[in-house]
Amino acid sequence: MVVTVKGGEAGDERRAREASVKSGRNSTWPAIRLLRHRVGGPVAGVSPAGGESAVPAEAGPVAGTPTRPSRLTSWIASALVGRVVSALVPLLLVPVVLSDIGADLYGLWMAVVAVTGMAAFADLGLGNGLLTRLAPCYASGDTTQARRYVSSAYAMVSAIALTGCVLLWLVSDAVPWRALFNVSQSAPLDDVRAISLVGLTAFLLNVPLSLIGRVQYAWQMGVRSNIWQAVGSAVSLPLTIGAVQADFSAPWVVAAAVSGPVLANVVNTCWAFARELRPLRPGLTALDPDAVRELLRIGGLFGVVTILMTLADNADNLIIAHTRGLADVTAYAVPAKLFTQLGMIVVLINQPFWPAHGTALALGRVTWVRRTARRMTLISVAVVLIPATALVACGERLFVAWLSAPYGDRWLLLGLAAWWLTMAAVSPVFMVQNAAGVIGPQLVGYVGYLVLSVIGKWCAARWLGIAAVPYVATICFLLTAAPAAIHGYRRTLARAARAGEIREVRRVGVPS
Repeated sequence: MVVTVKGGEAGDERRAREASVKSGRNSTWPAIRLLRHRVGGPVAGVSPAGGESAVPAEAGPVAGTPTRPSRLTSWIASALVGRVVSALVPLLLVPVVLSDIGADLYGLWMAVVAVTGMAAFADLGLGNGLLTRLAPCYASGDTTQARRYVSSAYAMVSAIALTGCVLLWLVSDAVPWRALFNVSQSAPLDDVRAISLVGLTAFLLNVPLSLIGRVQYAWQMGVRSNIWQAVGSAVSLPLTIGAVQADFSAPWVVAAAVSGPVLANVVNTCWAFARELRPLRPGLTALDPDAVRELLRIGGLFGVVTILMTLADNADNLIIAHTRGLADVTAYAVPAKLFTQLGMIVVLINQPFWPAHGTALALGRVTWVRRTARRMTLISVAVVLIPATALVACGERLFVAWLSAPYGDRWLLLGLAAWWLTMAAVSPVFMVQNAAGVIGPQLVGYVGYLVLSVIGKWCAARWLGIAAVPYVATICFLLTAAPAAIHGYRRTLARAARAGEIREVRRVGVPS
């Protein structure tokens, strides 16, 4: 629910007095205004300047302040549901699509999916930058500046996606699709080209469409965003089954399978900006050069950090292939893939606190942020520790029953568990920095981690075996990225505290 208050201070004061008479309370607009100054943010539904405010009244005693644990719990629960749906639907589609289009074309589709996974930075980090910049706007009720950020982000990301689509289709006839994805000669060339274009086009179109999720998270609508993502994954199932039953050609079957998230984001975008997020609706008149430069700056930093993380975390298989051989790559990759699900748990638990911390920091709620980060560190470690312990204890028997092969040396499983427990412990600290846009320490830490870990993993894999790789990764992370993260976390809180002190000094009229 969005409460909108219009008019100047006189009208607000009159309405507040009328409301106080009706309710029998002695609260007046000056008291409300004093409360707003004391907590460092606006009161629910009240715009600081007397203009429109899109701050939900149910956000708590202070607009945008994440004081209700039930909201964050709902975000995490809905994200978990969405993750389960997103994981189950592809598994259910495997027998349907595989039996219809054949092994060669199905393998081509999976190869295209892998390419899009590696191109996950197509938005240049602008989505993360938008999420970071919108949270303070939500805290202050500044829908005007928020609309500038939203419009600028949509303009830039849409330009990137549309340019990519145009170039893709213009050069499609010249691309050796069969050789690029190593498709056998038995697969029709027209189908190979069409499936490649369908998969890549759907990915590019979804880059700007997925921005609505960032906006909803920043505007404290994480549950709705997660539900729409789950709907997008779920819709793919009946669409694909319908295409198979209608005896459509292979490219159309793949198009049906990849269209669910795109369609869901289209509907979600139109619905949200027509109703709850109407004040933030993107438009050409709201484009702001300053907002563009700011988003490009912080988005670029996020993009660089993400690339460094991806390079460091995905170098393991390549290092093992060159030092031990491809057989050891399989022995390492299979259990590592299973343990990656622990990383999904870490993300599900901590990601909702990115916009929550951003709002709280903008309101000067440093104590809340510090207390929440400490609690989430303990909760993240505890939640990951339970499945990690089970995998270490039963992993070898699990792989024998699942894959009929004794994957998962006990020492390797223990090292993978140590790695993900470390990630669980540090993730809440990163969320605070991301919320404040403090990227420099992360950048320095991950550069050091990339260099040190690649060297360390190479030597460990060659001299000690694949079981030593996750231990070296954990040690290198604790020596580089973790100290940088802690430094950035403390710097973020100190900066927010100083900003709060300045606001208080100005409030009481003492020269700063």
